Amino acid sequence: MISAGDFRNGVTIELDNSVYQIIEFQHVKPGKGAAFVRTKLKDIKNGGVVERTFRPTEKCPQARIDRKDMQYLYNDGDLYYFMDTENYEQIALGQDMVGDALKFVKENEMCKVCSHNGNVFSIEPPLFVELVITDTEPGFKGDTATGASKPATVETGATVAVPLFVDNGDKIKIDTRTGEYLSRV
Repeated sequence: MISAGDFRNGVTIELDNSVYQIIEFQHVKPGKGAAFVRTKLKDIKNGGVVERTFRPTEKCPQARIDRKDMQYLYNDGDLYYFMDTENYEQIALGQDMVGDALKFVKENEMCKVCSHNGNVFSIEPPLFVELVITDTEPGFKGDTATGASKPATVETGATVAVPLFVDNGDKIKIDTRTGEYLSRV
Protein backbone atom coordinates (compact mmCIF):
# COMPACT_ATOMS: atom_id res chain seq x y z
CA MET A 1 0.00 0.00 0.00
CA ILE A 2 1.18 3.49 -0.85
CA SER A 3 -0.26 6.65 0.63
CA ALA A 4 -1.16 9.60 -1.60
CA GLY A 5 1.44 11.70 0.21
CA ASP A 6 4.14 9.36 -1.19
CA PHE A 7 3.01 9.55 -4.85
CA ARG A 8 5.77 10.09 -7.41
CA ASN A 9 5.77 10.22 -11.22
CA GLY A 10 5.88 6.74 -12.75
CA VAL A 11 4.42 4.91 -9.74
CA THR A 12 1.71 2.39 -10.67
CA ILE A 13 -1.34 1.88 -8.47
CA GLU A 14 -4.44 -0.31 -8.53
CA LEU A 15 -7.64 1.70 -8.39
CA ASP A 16 -11.25 0.83 -9.30
CA ASN A 17 -10.25 -2.60 -10.71
CA SER A 18 -7.76 -0.98 -13.12
CA VAL A 19 -4.04 -0.28 -13.06
CA TYR A 20 -2.95 3.34 -13.40
CA GLN A 21 0.44 5.01 -13.76
CA ILE A 22 0.93 8.44 -12.20
CA ILE A 23 1.88 10.94 -14.91
CA GLU A 24 1.70 14.11 -12.78
CA PHE A 25 1.03 14.82 -9.14
CA GLN A 26 0.77 18.01 -7.13
CA HIS A 27 0.41 18.52 -3.39
CA VAL A 28 -2.11 21.33 -2.85
CA LYS A 29 -2.58 23.21 0.43
CA PRO A 30 -5.42 25.66 -0.04
CA GLY A 31 -5.72 28.63 2.29
CA LYS A 32 -8.90 27.23 3.76
CA GLY A 33 -9.64 23.54 4.18
CA ALA A 34 -7.59 20.36 4.17
CA ALA A 35 -4.63 19.62 1.91
CA PHE A 36 -5.04 17.21 -1.00
CA VAL A 37 -3.04 15.60 -3.81
CA ARG A 38 -4.13 16.34 -7.40
CA THR A 39 -3.02 13.66 -9.90
CA LYS A 40 -3.16 12.77 -13.57
CA LEU A 41 -3.42 9.00 -13.97
CA LYS A 42 -2.89 6.99 -17.16
CA ASP A 43 -4.75 3.69 -17.53
CA ILE A 44 -2.04 1.25 -18.64
CA LYS A 45 -4.49 -1.05 -20.42
CA ASN A 46 -6.22 1.43 -22.74
CA GLY A 47 -4.03 4.54 -22.45
CA GLY A 48 -6.81 6.85 -21.20
CA VAL A 49 -5.87 9.71 -18.86
CA VAL A 50 -8.02 10.74 -15.90
CA GLU A 51 -7.60 13.41 -13.24
CA ARG A 52 -8.32 12.53 -9.64
CA THR A 53 -7.74 14.04 -6.20
CA PHE A 54 -6.78 12.16 -3.06
CA ARG A 55 -6.48 13.02 0.61
CA PRO A 56 -2.79 12.76 1.63
CA THR A 57 -3.56 9.93 4.07
CA GLU A 58 -5.58 7.90 1.55
CA LYS A 59 -3.90 4.60 0.64
CA CYS A 60 -3.93 2.59 -2.61
CA PRO A 61 -2.41 -0.80 -3.37
CA GLN A 62 0.73 -0.45 -5.45
CA ALA A 63 0.61 -2.47 -8.69
CA ARG A 64 3.48 -4.79 -9.52
CA ILE A 65 4.59 -4.29 -13.12
CA ASP A 66 6.99 -6.87 -14.57
CA ARG A 67 9.43 -5.53 -17.16
CA LYS A 68 11.20 -8.34 -18.98
CA ASP A 69 13.97 -7.96 -21.55
CA MET A 70 12.95 -9.71 -24.75
CA GLN A 71 14.38 -9.75 -28.25
CA TYR A 72 12.18 -8.39 -31.05
CA LEU A 73 12.38 -11.02 -33.80
CA TYR A 74 10.11 -9.98 -36.69
CA ASN A 75 6.58 -9.00 -37.62
CA ASP A 76 4.19 -11.03 -39.73
CA GLY A 77 1.25 -8.90 -40.80
CA ASP A 78 -0.40 -7.63 -37.60
CA LEU A 79 1.61 -9.89 -35.24
CA TYR A 80 4.95 -8.97 -33.71
CA TYR A 81 7.12 -11.80 -32.34
CA PHE A 82 9.35 -11.50 -29.27
CA MET A 83 11.68 -14.06 -27.71
CA ASP A 84 12.77 -14.48 -24.10
CA THR A 85 16.57 -14.85 -24.37
CA GLU A 86 16.78 -16.91 -21.16
CA ASN A 87 14.43 -19.79 -22.01
CA TYR A 88 13.85 -19.10 -25.77
CA GLU A 89 10.06 -18.92 -25.40
CA GLN A 90 8.35 -16.79 -28.02
CA ILE A 91 5.26 -14.62 -27.72
CA ALA A 92 3.24 -12.91 -30.44
CA LEU A 93 1.64 -9.51 -29.79
CA GLY A 94 -0.94 -7.74 -31.92
CA GLN A 95 -0.60 -4.32 -33.55
CA ASP A 96 -2.95 -2.79 -30.96
CA MET A 97 -0.60 -3.91 -28.14
CA VAL A 98 2.58 -2.67 -29.84
CA GLY A 99 1.37 0.66 -31.30
CA ASP A 100 4.20 3.00 -32.32
CA ALA A 101 6.68 1.53 -29.82
CA LEU A 102 8.68 -0.30 -32.53
CA LYS A 103 8.85 2.63 -34.95
CA PHE A 104 12.63 2.95 -34.44
CA VAL A 105 13.45 -0.68 -33.51
CA LYS A 106 15.19 -3.06 -35.93
CA GLU A 107 14.75 -6.82 -35.88
CA ASN A 108 16.85 -8.70 -33.29
CA GLU A 109 17.09 -5.71 -30.91
CA MET A 110 16.21 -5.93 -27.22
CA CYS A 111 13.01 -4.35 -25.84
CA LYS A 112 11.25 -4.41 -22.49
CA VAL A 113 7.89 -6.19 -22.44
CA CYS A 114 5.68 -4.81 -19.64
CA SER A 115 3.06 -7.01 -18.02
CA HIS A 116 0.72 -6.99 -15.02
CA ASN A 117 -0.38 -10.36 -13.58
CA GLY A 118 0.92 -12.10 -16.71
CA ASN A 119 -1.04 -9.87 -19.13
CA VAL A 120 1.21 -7.91 -21.50
CA PHE A 121 0.06 -4.31 -21.94
CA SER A 122 2.95 -2.44 -23.58
CA ILE A 123 6.40 -2.53 -25.16
CA GLU A 124 9.23 -0.20 -24.13
CA PRO A 125 11.85 0.26 -26.86
CA PRO A 126 15.47 1.03 -25.94
CA LEU A 127 15.93 4.71 -25.01
CA PHE A 128 18.41 5.36 -27.83
CA VAL A 129 18.89 3.58 -31.15
CA GLU A 130 21.44 3.90 -33.96
CA LEU A 131 19.94 3.71 -37.45
CA VAL A 132 21.17 4.30 -41.01
CA ILE A 133 19.49 6.96 -43.14
CA THR A 134 18.07 5.41 -46.31
CA ASP A 135 16.54 8.48 -47.97
CA THR A 136 16.96 12.23 -47.56
CA GLU A 137 17.26 15.22 -49.84
CA PRO A 138 20.63 16.95 -50.06
CA GLY A 139 21.00 20.05 -47.90
CA PHE A 140 22.25 23.17 -49.64
CA LYS A 141 24.63 25.65 -48.11
CA GLY A 142 22.97 28.99 -47.45
CA ASP A 143 19.46 27.60 -47.02
CA THR A 144 19.22 29.24 -43.62
CA ALA A 145 21.19 31.13 -41.02
CA THR A 146 21.06 28.64 -38.15
CA GLY A 147 19.58 25.33 -37.07
CA ALA A 148 17.71 24.23 -40.21
CA SER A 149 16.47 20.67 -40.54
CA LYS A 150 15.13 18.39 -43.25
CA PRO A 151 13.12 15.14 -43.17
CA ALA A 152 15.01 11.85 -43.46
CA THR A 153 13.78 8.26 -43.66
CA VAL A 154 15.68 5.70 -41.56
CA GLU A 155 16.05 1.96 -42.20
CA THR A 156 12.95 1.08 -40.16
CA GLY A 157 10.79 3.33 -42.37
CA ALA A 158 10.25 6.08 -39.79
CA THR A 159 10.82 9.76 -40.62
CA VAL A 160 13.08 11.96 -38.50
CA ALA A 161 14.01 15.65 -38.74
CA VAL A 162 17.80 15.89 -39.18
CA PRO A 163 20.27 18.77 -39.73
CA LEU A 164 21.17 19.77 -43.31
CA PHE A 165 24.66 18.22 -43.18
CA VAL A 166 23.35 14.65 -42.70
CA ASP A 167 23.35 12.54 -45.92
CA ASN A 168 22.12 9.16 -47.18
CA GLY A 169 24.05 6.28 -45.61
CA ASP A 170 24.95 8.19 -42.43
CA LYS A 171 24.38 6.40 -39.14
CA ILE A 172 22.53 8.55 -36.61
CA LYS A 173 21.51 8.26 -32.97
CA ILE A 174 17.79 8.79 -32.16
CA ASP A 175 15.96 9.27 -28.84
CA THR A 176 13.00 6.86 -29.09
CA ARG A 177 10.94 8.72 -26.47
CA THR A 178 10.76 11.93 -28.51
CA GLY A 179 11.77 10.72 -31.99
CA GLU A 180 14.47 13.39 -32.15
CA TYR A 181 17.85 13.25 -33.88
CA LEU A 182 20.70 13.37 -31.34
CA SER A 183 23.96 12.96 -33.26
CA ARG A 184 25.83 11.22 -36.05
CA VAL A 185 27.65 8.05 -35.10
